[in-house]
Amino acid sequence: MERQHINPPALFKHPSYTRVVTVQGPSKLVFIAGQTPSDETYRPIGKGDLKRQYERVMEALDLQLRAAGAGWDDVVFRRIFVLDMDAFIKVQTDPSTTYPWHPDRPPPSTLVGVTRLSHPDFMIEIDLMAVVAA
Repeated sequence: MERQHINPPALFKHPSYTRVVTVQGPSKLVFIAGQTPSDETYRPIGKGDLKRQYERVMEALDLQLRAAGAGWDDVVFRRIFVLDMDAFIKVQTDPSTTYPWHPDRPPPSTLVGVTRLSHPDFMIEIDLMAVVAA
């Protein structure tokens, strides 16, 4: 399976995502539903703390990727829903925020501001699509 990350030179190369990822060859698609900052009983974690909620979501997504036989380098699309866009941009640009993917190959991403998620204390939700060799 061959994967290519493309950032067309005529477009701004964003530091947080790749513009285009192509995958060619025998593969298995992995779709991960929107992950919220919840515990095993769906109670919110990190109420009022967007950075902690982001970290919890990423931890849970990592578990789900591994359960599907995938890793962060296999993620080919990420969609993020946030209640407060400015607060999320601060988290995203905070030097202490870590990312599990290679810095030169972040997944393509869409960031959407929303007015509410499935629980009033959730501030963020992320879903993923990954591709692994079949």
